[in-house]
Amino acid sequence: FLSHSFFRKKMSLKSERRGIHVDQSELLCKKGCGYYGNPAWQGFCSKCWREEYHKARQKQIQEDWELAERLQREEEEAFASSQSNQGAQSLTFSKFEEKKTNEKTRKVTTVKKFFSASSRVGSKKEIQEAKAPSPSINRQTSIETDRVSKEFIEFLKTFHKTGQEIYKQTKLFLETMHYKRDLSIEEQSECTQDFYQNVAEKMQTRGKVPPERVEKIMDQIEKYIMTRLYKYVFCPETTDDEKKDLAIQKRIRALHWVTPQMLCVPVNEEIPEVSDMVVKAITDIIEMDSKRVPRDKLACITKCSKHIFNAIKITKNEPASADDFLPTLIYIVLKGNPPRLQSNIQYITRFCNPSRLMTGEDGYYFTNLCCAVAFIEKLDAQSLNLNQEDFDRYMSGQTSPRKQESESWAPDACLGVKQMYKNLDLLSQLNERQERIMNEAKKLEKDLIDWTDGIAKEVQDIVEKYPLEIKPPNQPLAAIDSENVENDKLPPPLQPQVYAG
Repeated sequence: FLSHSFFRKKMSLKSERRGIHVDQSELLCKKGCGYYGNPAWQGFCSKCWREEYHKARQKQIQEDWELAERLQREEEEAFASSQSNQGAQSLTFSKFEEKKTNEKTRKVTTVKKFFSASSRVGSKKEIQEAKAPSPSINRQTSIETDRVSKEFIEFLKTFHKTGQEIYKQTKLFLETMHYKRDLSIEEQSECTQDFYQNVAEKMQTRGKVPPERVEKIMDQIEKYIMTRLYKYVFCPETTDDEKKDLAIQKRIRALHWVTPQMLCVPVNEEIPEVSDMVVKAITDIIEMDSKRVPRDKLACITKCSKHIFNAIKITKNEPASADDFLPTLIYIVLKGNPPRLQSNIQYITRFCNPSRLMTGEDGYYFTNLCCAVAFIEKLDAQSLNLNQEDFDRYMSGQTSPRKQESESWAPDACLGVKQMYKNLDLLSQLNERQERIMNEAKKLEKDLIDWTDGIAKEVQDIVEKYPLEIKPPNQPLAAIDSENVENDKLPPPLQPQVYAG
């Protein structure tokens, strides 16, 4: 996602700790044009990236043409050879040339269709089809879309004929984009950027519109078209934007333990005004996801950044520097964990008016946000002035850095804060004891299972070695004299006699 040359982080000694430092030159286009670069454009600005992109694209098309022509020549040679082997000599030279010309024309037409640029302007037939009202555009639009449409029409009325031409081109562009939804998001972005560039050039060359007014008109055009296209081009299913959103969100959650001191953030949140600024900055960066227009999303980033500068200024009693701003922005992103962060960055990059990203405070703050996200993705123990062992323990949740920080307190520290950290230490100790008990219990359970299995195996071995033979029960003994048929003739049993003495 980010090139090393564009977002290389330089660590410098600062207050006996290494802080985050990035040269301002690294925020600029790596081609040296003076505009701000962008990670999605591999460190180039919008203008230079388009030039590089078109060069690479033309080179690829040229290579494809050369390959197609070579294959065509080989096929023609094979065709001529097969015809000669099958008695094609009987054909006259003129007929052979005519057939060859027709075959070549057919193949060239096919090759042109195959290798034509996907973002080319549609043919007259396609444009006529595009002019037909599409069901999606004619459907009942939302209240916001209706409001934006009315504002756009009212805005263009002040430009008379130029406004009518702009509205006509914008409507045609939206209808054409309806038929290009099957294209990749990069190709749709390219079409949108081409439209921005063409409209701006026409206003400057034909309409003789001043640059200041051109910028205002372009803002309104962007607002109008992106309000309508938002649901189709923001975080589309054909991209991995959602996957990146989940990855960065999970990463930020895992870094919840990072403190301002680790990042060398020059902000004291114990000052009420500073605390309010931090809350407002977090609110602004989270609110970015609720906006539809790229310019409005950029405005949220700009407001967030200004609150950060104010917080630093109040804390230090002096204007903030760029070296103070970037670590604080990283801290705000970690603390706020903005929803769909990567999708919003990609959306702004793809569909924002490029002039806003190339210059001005919006472009500067957006580039720094990209730097902050890159730092969070690559953050390691060295970046936070920690050893690897502590970093791994914090990332796994085994312990918290607050435990070490609570051992020393200033004399005027709040008693409630002291008690809170003391309770956190106790909870941490209880958690460690609980983990030890659970580990021992699992070990005991495993030992019992192994012992039971061992006893069962021993019993089974003994049974197999000495099988138990169960014999049938013996016949009961016959009754005495059972076969004596003369039992009735026996004398009666003797009876005890009593004698008088």
